[in-house]
Amino acid sequence: MRKSVSLLPVLAILALSGCSENWNADEKSIICSESDTLHVFTVDNPEEEVLLRSISEDLSPAMISSAEYGALASKMIATVTSPSQDGVGIAGPQVGILRRIVAVQRFDKNGEPFEVYPNISVTNVYGDPVPGPEGCLSVPACRGEVNRWQDIEISYCSPKTLRDTIERVTGFTAVIFQHECDHLHGILYTDKLAD
Repeated sequence: MRKSVSLLPVLAILALSGCSENWNADEKSIICSESDTLHVFTVDNPEEEVLLRSISEDLSPAMISSAEYGALASKMIATVTSPSQDGVGIAGPQVGILRRIVAVQRFDKNGEPFEVYPNISVTNVYGDPVPGPEGCLSVPACRGEVNRWQDIEISYCSPKTLRDTIERVTGFTAVIFQHECDHLHGILYTDKLAD
């Protein structure tokens, strides 16, 4: 006699494992590592460059509310400010997380704090782009000139309210946001070098 087995628990587990509401196992492994800082992916490693050239996905509200998000935000800031990096911004793909998250130094605010922005995008630009020098933690020992707008509008999900927030940003901070948001589309500053 054939034994009847319910597939509902199996299907439920499969559905949950593929659900974008949660961090995947690779992301959790990176975020929950014992180190205070994260490994920065570079173009010097072909496997890492593939990830750097990939497109990032949004974070769900559940992910933004999670302990993992808080740990990732802290570690991204610790990484970009570490003496070995000493940068002004870093994006999720640069630390192996293909999610729309960046940490940016706000030179336009008192104390020039680092802040983290989930589900960030540049939604408007104003004026004409201006050439300026850039470098990147993921492209070591290189610098070049890139045309960037000095006045932009950004949209992101506020981690406190989980609501979309729009903000206008100017000056060098606007340049940093554009550079970091490019990473979320798999674009490196070297792709935009001025002629």
